[in-house]
Amino acid sequence: MLSNKKFNKFISDYKHAWVFLYAFIYIPWFLYLEKKITVTTNFDIIHCKLDDLIPFCEVFVIPYILWFAYVAIFLALFFFLSKDEFYKITAYMFIGMTICLFIYTIYPNGHDLRLSEFPRENIFTHLVSLFYDNDTCTNVLPSIHSFNSLVIMIAVFKSNVLRKYRYYSTLCSFCTITTILIMLSTVFIKQHSILDMVAAIVLSLVMYPFIYVINYTKIDEDSIDILEQEI
Repeated sequence: MLSNKKFNKFISDYKHAWVFLYAFIYIPWFLYLEKKITVTTNFDIIHCKLDDLIPFCEVFVIPYILWFAYVAIFLALFFFLSKDEFYKITAYMFIGMTICLFIYTIYPNGHDLRLSEFPRENIFTHLVSLFYDNDTCTNVLPSIHSFNSLVIMIAVFKSNVLRKYRYYSTLCSFCTITTILIMLSTVFIKQHSILDMVAAIVLSLVMYPFIYVINYTKIDEDSIDILEQEI
């Protein structure tokens, strides 16, 4: 058992876990939208001609499923390695997810891309069928699957902590390939329109300077200097 001293140190070292309280905002909001916006309600159909040219490919359900582990593993990695970089990736991810929920709320949307019958029967189509049964075809633009994958890739590329490790370049390559596969999976198993993916890319680009370009510490210091001069 941990002594009081070790326990207090553990709490002090990892008190940034408070960020995960965001789940109490995101999950109820998302479930509410999933229940409110269904195939029986009015919502805008997200569809473009390119969607019709993309074939259904059930094997892409594998990277689609791996997204859950991909997000969890890298959030845990930053959580234990760097509090500052953990705050950056979670700010990037959670603010973006909140923007997505806000868009779903004021602009109900969905798609009509799902297959009524699969061209083949195998373990992969069975997995896709499970997603179809448990996840509605609404609340799709922007794609949170695509957005979170991009956030992880960008966070790894911008990480000063991970850059010190021997296999950093390999990790960057892994994240790039994984992110691309996850984004492609959303359209190949007909969970999203290509427009959902594009919207996720745009959102990540718009948010990027607010997370990694603007020096908020410098802004605070300048504000303090101005206040001191006025005083």
